[in-house]
Amino acid sequence: MPAYFQTSLLKTLMTGCWMLILSQRAYVQNLNAPVCLNQLGFYPSSPKTAVVKGESSATSFFVLSFDKRDTVFKGRLSDVIQSANSSLKTRLADFSNFQKSGRYVLGVESLGESYPFNIGQNVNHDAAAAALKGFYYQRVSMPLEEPYAGKWKRPAGHPDDSVLIHPSAASASRPAGTVIASPGGWYDAGDYNKYIVNSGITVGTLLSAYEDFPKYFDKLNTNIPESNDRIPDLVNEILYNLRWMLTMQDLGDGGVYNKCTNAGFDGMVMPGVTKLPRYVVQKGTAATLDFAAVMAQGARVFAGFKKQLPGLADSCLKASGMAWNWALMNPNLAYNQDSINKIFEPKITTGGYGDRRFDDEWFWAAAELFITTGDSKFASPLSSNWNSYLYVPSWNQVGTLGLYSLLRFEKKLPAYQLRLDSAKAALLKYADGWIGNEQKSAFKTIMGQTSKDFVWGSNAVAANQGILLVRAWFETKDRKYLDAALSNLDYILGRNASGYCFVTGLGTKSPMHPHHRQSSADGIVEPVPGLLAGGPNPGKQDGCKYEFSEPETTYVDLECSYASNEIAINWNAPLVYLANALEALQGNLR
Repeated sequence: MPAYFQTSLLKTLMTGCWMLILSQRAYVQNLNAPVCLNQLGFYPSSPKTAVVKGESSATSFFVLSFDKRDTVFKGRLSDVIQSANSSLKTRLADFSNFQKSGRYVLGVESLGESYPFNIGQNVNHDAAAAALKGFYYQRVSMPLEEPYAGKWKRPAGHPDDSVLIHPSAASASRPAGTVIASPGGWYDAGDYNKYIVNSGITVGTLLSAYEDFPKYFDKLNTNIPESNDRIPDLVNEILYNLRWMLTMQDLGDGGVYNKCTNAGFDGMVMPGVTKLPRYVVQKGTAATLDFAAVMAQGARVFAGFKKQLPGLADSCLKASGMAWNWALMNPNLAYNQDSINKIFEPKITTGGYGDRRFDDEWFWAAAELFITTGDSKFASPLSSNWNSYLYVPSWNQVGTLGLYSLLRFEKKLPAYQLRLDSAKAALLKYADGWIGNEQKSAFKTIMGQTSKDFVWGSNAVAANQGILLVRAWFETKDRKYLDAALSNLDYILGRNASGYCFVTGLGTKSPMHPHHRQSSADGIVEPVPGLLAGGPNPGKQDGCKYEFSEPETTYVDLECSYASNEIAINWNAPLVYLANALEALQGNLR
């Protein structure tokens, strides 16, 4: 491992922060670099592309040693490409043939230079480890101690040991005002509440990462309190939230509450400063089926740790079955916050995650239960119309997660296994369509081939597109899919219209003012590291002032911008998968 990676890794493990990278930020934080690229760098044998924004007479580019004394590579810029998502014009600088490890900058005469970057093995390790460590900083009900959290240490936040049953969630065995304990879990986003629906896609994505790359994750150490036990850090982090999820099931009937929350959002204060009552709120079909899917998938993973986690796999599978049975009795119960606020007090105004269509949740839960149990009753809900469940996942569209799992375990399905040939063909057609259009992209990424990619949480769109491409690689072993997935990691880490590396604490130019309560209130200049900002969102639902309004440029690094600069667990999870998948598979890149 090169010395600069050893230094960065040591600082990550010892302090939980990325001070080496942060110290570089002062060098160029205020520069509007015309050259955009992955600010961490490139694998020696991988594609290497930088994007030059704007127009000039320059036709060539130069890769320079970090001290700028030597020109190590020269190349010609591409023709001008008009972006389809803004008024930007770009040219591409392709230096894929340069493979020598080291630290460099890329310059264009009369325009300027890029931020510094590395070429070397494990070049995206910091992003991979930071994204996973980001979940530790979101833990509820426990103190974050200095050996693990560095300067972002803090006391425990909400204990959630005395949570009230909201009237909307009341049942005969648990009337309104009943006190239950629901500690642990992760804060969902920049706020201090916990939501089952969003935890569903988050935990499902992380469990899939482990199922796809168990040997890799068995060795990944991110310096969390559990790092020295006999359970991988990824699995331990999943456990911290999954154990909270188990507390959200009513054991009297198997239904699952939508969320554990304050009645309204806390202010921009540290966790635990406010002492407002916490509630569990209405059970719902989406939350219960998401729970059923996660618990069935978790049972498979935890079965590999029976000595360390005795009985947990069985408990998860039992909880999953109870949730499935409740959903059969309540197949269409939507969480409608406006409706319950017309009936019950106190009114609940925190995030709703109010999904109203459940076919995808049924499919996901059935797929995970079928794989885990082999019971044919779970095969019948699995439609042969696979195209209905092939899309970039989001919290309210989770069917693709079930399709991924079925493909992952196709060879282990029971004798009455489903025929998945059409599903594979549909997935590869989807991925090939993206790759076929990549050359037309102004940033040569899969992300942004349509303006519809730029939504609330657009960076999660980029990461989830990358996961689909990795899945295509698993089906074919064709490296073109990994190269395409890497283009989206490059996008997240700097090769985009804003020029930002969108992960806090990484690269040279990254968000300093995310919509994240702890980062706002802790008095520390740098935000909590390892958190993925939402990304460009022309919806601008927050009323914050934006300098730009075109789809790929509507991003602003301001605390008020929860529409483009908030963080969320369901955005970090696909980044964990994508960055670690590429680290694990880097030897397969061309």
